[in-house]
Amino acid sequence: MTSLAPFSTVGRFLRGNIHTHTTRSDGLLTTEQVIATYRDAGYDFLAITDHFLADYEWPLVDTRAFRDDKFTTLLGAELHAPRTEMSDIWHFVAVGLPLDFAPATPDEDGPALARRARAAGAFVGIAHPAWYSLSLADAETLDAAHSVEIYNHGCQLMHDKGDGAYLLDGMLDKGHRLTTYACDDAHFRSPDFGGGWIELKASANEPDAILEALKQGQFYSTQGPRIDDIAISGDSLTVACSPAKGVLVVGQGYLMSFQFGTGLTRATLPLEPLAKSPWFRVIVMGEDGKRAWSNPVWKDTL
Repeated sequence: MTSLAPFSTVGRFLRGNIHTHTTRSDGLLTTEQVIATYRDAGYDFLAITDHFLADYEWPLVDTRAFRDDKFTTLLGAELHAPRTEMSDIWHFVAVGLPLDFAPATPDEDGPALARRARAAGAFVGIAHPAWYSLSLADAETLDAAHSVEIYNHGCQLMHDKGDGAYLLDGMLDKGHRLTTYACDDAHFRSPDFGGGWIELKASANEPDAILEALKQGQFYSTQGPRIDDIAISGDSLTVACSPAKGVLVVGQGYLMSFQFGTGLTRATLPLEPLAKSPWFRVIVMGEDGKRAWSNPVWKDTL
């Protein structure tokens, strides 16, 4: 039996959020208050991603002074440019931006801005796609993206549009090898804090190590359930987790394998029903209905 990444990699798991806002754009709390909230809640790292728009004077918040040996920050922003099929502007998060990252130019569209952010060293995530009805056709033009936001707690809480699985799976079915992350997108104007985050395996709790682990997909996402291991042996997959009522493996189209029960902490699932899918991903459903998500696994990498 062979454990899959990130469970097979060296390091320790760090709890982090890579999409949140402060008073530098449309959040309710100051930078200091936001950082204290995550630190006090036991997070290991945070990226503040205020809206990088002229209306807010192009904020790229410098949080380096808040770093110590127990808590670290990454520099980032939520980037925008005109336009998508259904919205006036694009929305994507860029984590690991340099402080001198230049504002978008009038003739720079979303895909071009994302390319510039990635070239500057950032991890680029497609933010809350359901919230603004991002189409698959539009998403396919975003060729610099690393990841799709599978769950956005603020969008789910206030709009019932927090789930990005439709776009993630559509992109995977088209052959785009993206990872997936959860976040809370907290603005602190509602109970939106802490409803989704990532558990990331890194060699150290410091910005460069975390950023590299993000780009390499060394993390899983959760609303609360814990994934302890995902291992493959022949034509079966074994998932170890906190007590759950269901463990699912999904693949291309409607292909899937699943096990339901009470207090499941280990499930072994046949992969034969997904034989025709080039990829699969794991979902753990906690007893309270909350979910955890693995990153997609491409069979040709096993």
